[in-house]
Amino acid sequence: MSRSGRSLDWGFPRWRSYDGAREATTVRLCDRHGCEEKGDCPAPKSPNSPERWYFCQKHAAEYNKGWDYFEGLDKEEKAKRAKDERAESAGYAEAQHYGWSGSGDGSRSPDEMRALELLELDADADFAAIKKAFRAKAKEVHPDVKPGDVEAARQFQAVQVAYEVLKQAEERREWKG
Repeated sequence: MSRSGRSLDWGFPRWRSYDGAREATTVRLCDRHGCEEKGDCPAPKSPNSPERWYFCQKHAAEYNKGWDYFEGLDKEEKAKRAKDERAESAGYAEAQHYGWSGSGDGSRSPDEMRALELLELDADADFAAIKKAFRAKAKEVHPDVKPGDVEAARQFQAVQVAYEVLKQAEERREWKG
């Protein structure tokens, strides 16, 4: 008896599982040399270019870490683009209070994020943790503890500025809310 040319995918019920298809599927690999992961995260090859790299999530994060959207633009064009971007996303900023509220949701400014990084804290750290980390860091590099150490004095000033930035941001949040 000869075998029919009919596939097992016809009719109901299906005679094979849905993920058991015989056809080969095309999988784009990560464009990073030597990476064998699935490359499903597009990244522009250069500013204002339609050409894209396709990376896995790990390499896309690495590629985008130093990305400057405004690179190569003069000051006026950069300001115009930034203004246009803010205008396009104004609705999202306006509706921000409807979303999840927490400090790790993008509600912190870049200055606050740098201050948290300096204090070695996560983006969602509360103010009690900030105060605790500030005191611990300040005790390590205080000029009275390390007299004459220029680097320690510089670190102490940086920790103080970071704490002030975070303290003022917390006061603004309390005042608004």
